[in-house]
This record gives sequence, C-alpha cells and structure tokens, in this order.
Amino acid sequence: MLEGDSFQKFMFDDCHVRGEFVRLGASFQKACASKNYPQQLKALLAETSAASVLLTGTLKFEGRLAIHARGEGPVSLLMAEATNTREFRSIANFDDTAENFENLTQMLGKAQLAITIEPNKGNRYQGIVPLEKPTMGECLADYFKYSEQLDTYFMFGSDDQGCFGLMLQKLPDYKFIEDQDAWGRIVQLASTLSFDEVKECDNATLLHRLFHEEKLRVYGSEHVEFVCSCSQERSLASLKALGQEEALDILEHEAVIAIDCQFCGQHYEFNREHINTLFGLGKAH
Repeated sequence: MLEGDSFQKFMFDDCHVRGEFVRLGASFQKACASKNYPQQLKALLAETSAASVLLTGTLKFEGRLAIHARGEGPVSLLMAEATNTREFRSIANFDDTAENFENLTQMLGKAQLAITIEPNKGNRYQGIVPLEKPTMGECLADYFKYSEQLDTYFMFGSDDQGCFGLMLQKLPDYKFIEDQDAWGRIVQLASTLSFDEVKECDNATLLHRLFHEEKLRVYGSEHVEFVCSCSQERSLASLKALGQEEALDILEHEAVIAIDCQFCGQHYEFNREHINTLFGLGKAH
C-alpha cells in the first residue's frame, strides 16, 4: 500500500469539519504475526487498529487511547490501543467458531464498547456505549453522537496486505456556519472512496480527487508503528500483583514461571531467584 504506515490530518476550514486518514501496512502485519486470526476477525481487528490511531488525533495531550470490547460470543475480547505518537498494538481473543461469523455483533454477541483515554499526566477517562451496530464504524459514530454530541463518519477497508481508515467529524462550532449542507456533502463525497483507489493513489491524490471543490488544509503525514509496551519489568510487576504465595506455589511445580505477551508473543521466564528478589526473600537455597 502507498504510504503504508501513516496518519494524516486535514481540515475543511470554511465548513468547520475535521478529517483524518490512516494507513496500516507492515505495522498491522506485525500486530498479527503471533496469531492465526480467521479472515473476518482479522478484518475486524484491522478496523479496530485503524480506529484507535484515528482517535488519537482527538488527543490534546501526551497519553494513550484504547478501544476495548468484551463479549459473550465467539470473540471474547477485541482491543486496540494507540498513543499520541501514533504507536499502536491490538489483539483479539476468539474460539474455533469465530470464522463462522461476519459482523461485529455476531462475533462479540452481547457486549459494550469502551473508549478509554489515559493521559500520561492527569485523570483517566472512560466512555461506554452498547455494541448494537454490525460495524465498528457505526458503533464509533454512536459513541461520538451520545458522549460528545458530535456527528462523526468512519470508513474502513482491508485486505491481506493492510488496511485504511477515514474519519470525518463536525467541529462544535459547525452550527454557526452559513453552509449547513456542508456536512452531508462532504460525507457523500467521502463515501465514494474505494479501497482499490486507496491502494493505487497517495493521500494527496485521494484528497484532491474527493474534495477538490472544497477549501482543504492538509497537515503533514506522520509515521505509524506497531510497538508493544511489554517488558521484563512489567511482567515482574504482574507477578508481584499475583502475590508471593501464588508465585512460590507455581515454582513448587514448575522450574520457572513463564509469561507470554498476548500482543507480540514475547516470552519471559522467571526462576526462583527472580521471585525471591522480587519479594525480598533473600537468595534461593
């Protein structure tokens, strides 16, 4: 895909509408490398990953944003998180029947969609909406409609090579502009975009082709990357949360405590000396 791992903002200054475009290529392949996702679930995870990067465009601070859904269907977990520096990671947990279903509500069953915003400095915020629509784009549009009172439009597309996401959103002062037909016109133009065009054209060409009759301001492209935040230190912290008694009990039956990162597949092992040091128990005998 052209501009394979990128994020770009644009603005319709006269219409008070903002837009964002994201492409994920090699980065999404890395996100999926340790999992054998069914095709339809991989496409859904692609949309969720692209959406998480798009939503970081709304952040006005350093931090991260996560899209998170737990369901009672064949997909028990769907999650993607991204930072203000356009680093993301994503995962889905599923059973063998997931490949028999196509849309979001079928895969997750009864579920809620949570958007969690976590500043590096400041209070964590979470908004929740019922997961009632068949596509991620429609569910996210509902989220903004009910939690932010902002009309928002999403479009996604994916194949085995990568994915893209497009987001349009009214700004709060849209209601004061004279051209109240602008939103409907811009969304209608955007809806004509095809995934084949995305794969064949760069962003500048696409945006000109779609919106050449509108006054459009385009910002610089930013690199997007798959980055997992797992580490030996974080794994030790999870063992500390597990508790001394539980950790020592595992070592009575196993030579080491093994932890595999769900996101990237990284493998960590901790022996008795690690655990003794963690809980201040002195050296192993």
